[in-house]
Amino acid sequence: MTPAELIARKRYGGEHPATEISSLVRMAMDGSMADYQVSAWLMAVTLRGMTTAEATELAFAMRDSGRVLGPDELPQPSVDKHSTGGVGDKTTLVVAPIVVSAGAHMLKMSGRGLGHTGGTIDKLESVPGLRTDLALEDALEQARRCGLAIVCQTPELAPADGRLYALRDVTATVDSIPLIAASIMSKKLAAGARTILLDVKVGRGALLRSLDESRALARLMVGIGQAAGARTEAALTPMDEPLGTAVGNALEVAEAVRTLTGRGEVDQRFRELCLLLAAHALAAAGLATSPVEAYRLAEDRLLSGAAAECFRQMLEAQGGDPRVIEDTDRLPSTGLVHRVRCDRGGLVEAIDALAIGRAAGALGAARQRNGQSIDPAVGIVLHARRGDPVSSGDPLADLHVRREADGEHVAEAVRAAFVVSPMAPAPRPAILELIR
Repeated sequence: MTPAELIARKRYGGEHPATEISSLVRMAMDGSMADYQVSAWLMAVTLRGMTTAEATELAFAMRDSGRVLGPDELPQPSVDKHSTGGVGDKTTLVVAPIVVSAGAHMLKMSGRGLGHTGGTIDKLESVPGLRTDLALEDALEQARRCGLAIVCQTPELAPADGRLYALRDVTATVDSIPLIAASIMSKKLAAGARTILLDVKVGRGALLRSLDESRALARLMVGIGQAAGARTEAALTPMDEPLGTAVGNALEVAEAVRTLTGRGEVDQRFRELCLLLAAHALAAAGLATSPVEAYRLAEDRLLSGAAAECFRQMLEAQGGDPRVIEDTDRLPSTGLVHRVRCDRGGLVEAIDALAIGRAAGALGAARQRNGQSIDPAVGIVLHARRGDPVSSGDPLADLHVRREADGEHVAEAVRAAFVVSPMAPAPRPAILELIR
């Protein structure tokens, strides 16, 4: 079919057979389908949707547009972990070392953030000297040698996804569930992992805010992974409030290090989520025979220091300063803190994750457009958490800023993000649902 015919089929709600999907991806890559035509098709998909079969074929076609790593290229069991992202989401920095120190291998391709939060790569690049732009063969060799490599996405894997995503980013088609699922899974499948754990965030600070939408995305991604022969699970986790206490790149690395080492103040809810996610990955990869055994194994790797040592080895292998494991003061710092205090007493009923994320972004912790630089040192550290009692004058958050005026600019928005009331909030599980 011609590009116009492909666009028309989807525009009128038709379903593409597999041959049309592969043809469309091929034409998008060789230029015989112009950018404006691909953009028109992406908009038609956003408005009309895709069937599970179509989304699966799109993921496979994008996976096959470049190199696909075979199961023999990385020692088994090989595990990959992906989060749809959220405010303060540094779980990969804790979960990956736990899983690898328990016997898995992980070659993780991550991205930079766009919007109100930094990505995993932004966080890691706050470590002095650390490189994330490794060539694929170098990343593979590192994962074989020390078990773990977390690097930038390489154009060798799923290049068609990069081509389509660049157009989605400028045509308001980023939030299409089938396009999101196909994009994420094409990269995961190209990287060759046989076990894939997906952390799908739900709430105001997440990509998808409603439980129904997040569940639909999780089920679609799990189905794509299983159709490719990979053991795939998805955990739906809440993102109405920031995850952990730190929001900002170097600040989040410091919190991840504290969680790994047990030194300093550790947010127990963040720690528990990391252990649960790691346990699900270990059980799915066959490194434990039951969920209970998997959790005990994950906790042992944390308490023994094995996970922290794994993270240290990864930092050193990628040129980063491994001494940050013992001394997080080696991470970038602004040296200037603006404290936000509570203006009334009560219980913290909620903390608006989106408002906190936007405030951190306004300080320079995130980018609004591709290529924009970010400040690794700025951000927000929460003193009060959901359910905590507070009195007037108590500290709510510290704003790590370059200028006092920056703190004054966002202080009221941060204060307003804390909902203080006489009522205690209902308890909420770390994982809302698990989809297999």
